Formats: sequence, C-alpha cells, structure tokens
Amino acid sequence: MKLDLLSLLACPTCRHEFDIVSERVVSEVIEGNLVCRGCSSTFPIIRGVPRFLAQSLTEDQKATADAFGYEWTHYSKLTDADKREFLGWISPLTPAEFEDRVVLDAGCGKGRHIFLAARFGARTVVGVDLSNAVEAAYQNTRELPNVHVIQADISKLPFLNPFDLAYSVGVLHHLPVPKDGFLALSKHVRPGGRISAWVYGKEGNLWIEKLVDPVRKNVTSKLPRFATRCLSFFPAVTLYAALKLLYRPAKTRAWLKSLLPYSDYLCSISDYSFAENFWNVFDQLVAPTAFYHSHEEIVDWFRTANAEEVEISQHNSNSWRGTGLLPE
Repeated sequence: MKLDLLSLLACPTCRHEFDIVSERVVSEVIEGNLVCRGCSSTFPIIRGVPRFLAQSLTEDQKATADAFGYEWTHYSKLTDADKREFLGWISPLTPAEFEDRVVLDAGCGKGRHIFLAARFGARTVVGVDLSNAVEAAYQNTRELPNVHVIQADISKLPFLNPFDLAYSVGVLHHLPVPKDGFLALSKHVRPGGRISAWVYGKEGNLWIEKLVDPVRKNVTSKLPRFATRCLSFFPAVTLYAALKLLYRPAKTRAWLKSLLPYSDYLCSISDYSFAENFWNVFDQLVAPTAFYHSHEEIVDWFRTANAEEVEISQHNSNSWRGTGLLPE
C-alpha cells in the first residue's frame, strides 16, 4: 500500500481516519494493519493490498467473488484490446476526462482499466475489487506511482467522497441489488463529480436470458471452477471459428453483417485472440448472479442519484452505458 492512499481512506464503520501499524513504513507498506482513530477497527494490509472484507457477505457474493477471482488470477495479462474496449464501455467519456482527476474504479478485476486511467493522466487512481483479482491488479499496476488497489465491497467502501470520477464496468449487474451498488458508489463522488457505469442490457439479450442464463444459474456456476473452465473450451472453439470465418469479414461487408445474429457485439470482438474469447465464455458461465437491465432501469438509477446532464446509450445493441454529474 502506497502511503499516498491514506489521505483518501475513511473507516467504513465510523468514517474516521486511519493510522498505519507496520514494522516497516517507507513509501509503501507490504504487510501491516490500518487502525481506525475513532472506533479502533483494524483492517490488514496483505501483500501490499489493504483488505476491507465484510464478514456479512452472502453466499452468492462469496461465490461471485471467488468466480471472478479465479478468472482474473488465471488470466492476468493486459492486452491491446483493453483500451478500445474501455473507451467503448465508458463513451462518451474520453481520455481527457481523466486528466488530473482523482478516479475510482469499482470492480477493477486484474487492473486493466486502472492501468489505462493512470496512462490517461489521472492524478490518482484507486481500484477496488471484492475478489482475489486484487492480487493480479496490484502486480499489474504496482510500478505506477499514482495507482492504488484495495479489496472491499462496493456497498461498504472505506472512503468519504474524494473522487472526481467514479466508474464501474461490467460489475454492478453481478451485485445482489445492482441499483443499491450504483447509489452506494455515487456517495463517494464529490459534488460536481462524474459517475459512469456499463451493465448488461435486457434489450438485445433475450437468447442469453432464455438459453445461457438457466445453464449458468443451475449448472456451470455450481461446478468446480476447473470443471467450468474445461466446459468453456468447446463453445469457445465454436465461437472463435465463427468470429474469424463470418464476423470478422462482416465488419467490412454490411450485407453480411445484416444477415448474422448478434452481429454488433460479435463483430466488435472478432479480432480477439482465442484466449480473450475463451475467458469471455468462461465469464458468462461462471457467475452465480447476473442481471440484465432495461433502459428504464438505468434511467431510474441516475434519477435516484439526482444526477444531472445524464447521457445513456446502448453499446453493441446488447448493453447500456451511462454517465452523469452529481449535483453541486
């Protein structure tokens, strides 16, 4: 844990500041404890990452964290596609929105987006994840002086409201109550700051909800991770072949694209490597909890947060991205 992070942290119980207790405190603490000045609550720093894990997680939350922790610790490589994907998910935001901002990534996974946020010129970036993916995120960003990683629940974050920009990409729809997660995140954005989110859409995903979702809920999410990983290989091979033989040519042939199902999304990932597509398949099969949200639901989230200048748009015809400013 880099010492600069201390100025942003607040006890999730009483909101007081922390002291660090460690045998070795220089510019970074690898092993130690954070001790609250108010209620004396203690949270460990393990392998460089502060851990704010709640004891009251549901079984689904634990299973979801375990699932994605498995994925991101087994596939921790950062790829060339990450920047293009990220900018698509947070559009209309651009790299300029990050310059000199204090940024929060809620659900940072292996750290690909906090790495990019730092490269976009953010003053400070904090990545939060509930799962063991923080191990990969920490290693992928450790050398960046303005990037921090913590392990915590989005609904019980150890901050006040120091952030100029908070975003969550592909995470809220895996929470027990996604809207509550969005509203909890908005509480840590300063007045006038921006919040952004990308989630699965109900529109455009009927076949996923009717065919893939029941299999995920009742079968693959309940299997040992290695078994789900093995099962993912066969649909991943089929998908990879279809992407290279049909959907990649369709990117430049409008007539072919119009004939293919799910073409906006599948054309967008047609240049991915086999590994990237394999882990996308695994991602769809492993999570115990996943929701698909309508446009009306996303509008309601931003309205309830009292956000202003809200922009909501569909992405690849199967998901929603939205952003807005919190009132001064």
